[in-house]
Amino acid sequence: MLENFRNHIDLYFPHLKEGKFLLACSGGLDSVVLAHLCASYKLDFSLAHCNFKLRGEESDKDEDLVRKLGKELGREIFVTSFDTHGYMAQHKTNLQIAARELRYNWFSQIMENHRIKTLVTAHHADDSLETFIINLSRGTGIEGLSGIPSLTNTISRPLLQFSRTEIKKYAEANTIHWREDASNENTKYLRNNIRHNIIPKLKELNPHFLENFLKTQEYLGQTQEILHHHITQLKKQLFSKEEMVEKVKVASLLALKPTKTYLFHFFKEYGFTQWDDIYGLLSANSGKEVHSNTHRLLKDRDFLLLKPIVLKNTNAFDIEGDQESVSEPVDLKFSNVKAIGETSPNIIYVDKETLKYPLTVRKCQKGDYFYPLGMSGKKKYPNFSRTQRWMFLPKKTNGCYVLAII
Repeated sequence: MLENFRNHIDLYFPHLKEGKFLLACSGGLDSVVLAHLCASYKLDFSLAHCNFKLRGEESDKDEDLVRKLGKELGREIFVTSFDTHGYMAQHKTNLQIAARELRYNWFSQIMENHRIKTLVTAHHADDSLETFIINLSRGTGIEGLSGIPSLTNTISRPLLQFSRTEIKKYAEANTIHWREDASNENTKYLRNNIRHNIIPKLKELNPHFLENFLKTQEYLGQTQEILHHHITQLKKQLFSKEEMVEKVKVASLLALKPTKTYLFHFFKEYGFTQWDDIYGLLSANSGKEVHSNTHRLLKDRDFLLLKPIVLKNTNAFDIEGDQESVSEPVDLKFSNVKAIGETSPNIIYVDKETLKYPLTVRKCQKGDYFYPLGMSGKKKYPNFSRTQRWMFLPKKTNGCYVLAII
């Protein structure tokens, strides 16, 4: 395996021979073997280990093994620990997402502080197959079926062409010690269920299943490259840019079939997810728009206009009683109504008689609360991580704030 690994590095990852990289090491089989392989090829790297404090003494033993591995290989090692459950509660997310966000944010900090350009992870062929099946079961396009990318701008995965079986054989042949995570055997997790119950059956049906799968993924990747080239060229023809605004004719978009698919590939990089709403813009009246966290897409007569959402470096601003609209740093419109009508996340109804001008709009802050309609008690508003979130804040009334997120 070592010789194949060296050839693989020479052909596809030559940049790993040109400077120091960061190797994420959990203490498990895959990352420990990857560290030994890189050291055997005399590559320059540091180890990074995250202790998520999820398995008590077992987590600490993982950390001890990685520290010993660093000394054995003569490599610099970075170690940190996280309050993972606290992070989950604060950000209202699940364990897998929390652990991923924590570790990759930390890896980025190390790389920035030490001027390291590349993170290396130990994902292998079986990981890619598991991801393929997960994405297939959830419904996905060609990107999801193309599996884990071997290279991105900052991440390299040189083991993706090697199977878990090959990696384990190499470890056993070279008396390499690693730690087993007992949670990897728990089939209540989707990935583990696929790993232990589905993939073995597929390999029974065809002993070359994994090898053939890797070929299929290579073909899908090549098809994706063709698609990307086509979309890039077509976008250059159809889109025009004036200062910060990109402009495209609605008629040109409607002429493309299937229209929704083209809309997805044109606008996905801007963070949009509301594809039915974007498709609806093509036949909507002028002034209708759809927002992502970073951009807005506006129908303007015969065109769609794509504009970045630019927030000024402002913490708060005031609204006077005679204003009908505000355009910067966020779009707001005000109107008098006789009764509550249409409701949406972008609309707020307040009792005009209780308002004391000027009103204030500011970014959300931890501890903000309000009294939801139909409830007797107050409710804290979540601590939003996105700085684009703003709060509509009338003067205090009865000891509380009336607010809406915009």
